[in-house]
Amino acid sequence: MQTKILYLLRHAKSSWEDFSISDFDRPLNKRGKHDAPMMAIRMGEKAISPEAIISSPAKRAKSTAKCFSKALNTKVIYDKHIYEASTIQLHEIIKQAFKEYDSIMLVGHNPFLTILSNTLSGYQIDNIPTTGIIGISFDSENIETAKSELLFFDYPKKNLETC
Repeated sequence: MQTKILYLLRHAKSSWEDFSISDFDRPLNKRGKHDAPMMAIRMGEKAISPEAIISSPAKRAKSTAKCFSKALNTKVIYDKHIYEASTIQLHEIIKQAFKEYDSIMLVGHNPFLTILSNTLSGYQIDNIPTTGIIGISFDSENIETAKSELLFFDYPKKNLETC
């Protein structure tokens, strides 16, 4: 049986400066522009190498996916269904992708990314922060019946020391 690996990545921090911009078109803010490449490099240092990055086409998700694509030398596929997808729809996107790939990175939005992570990994996370990434392995492509294992949970502020 072929192991499948799923990386769930929440888009980097977006700007709320201009309320005339639609939610779909919101760009990354200064912190998002810093965190996305930093986390992409961090994943590269961990030898994370998904065969494909499947991303929401929302501007903030696309910008995040492009940073990871460049750092991990991985192609990006944009799927319009991810933007407003429910967990059931995300399950279907992942199941279809696992028919073609053994490892994928899904770039999306909360709250459904956190709900999906909790459902698939069995590990309870209150909230995946912006640019947070979770790695989950499965012992088969059928994510509903496969045995899963949480590989890691990382986010920009994880390793910061406090005073």
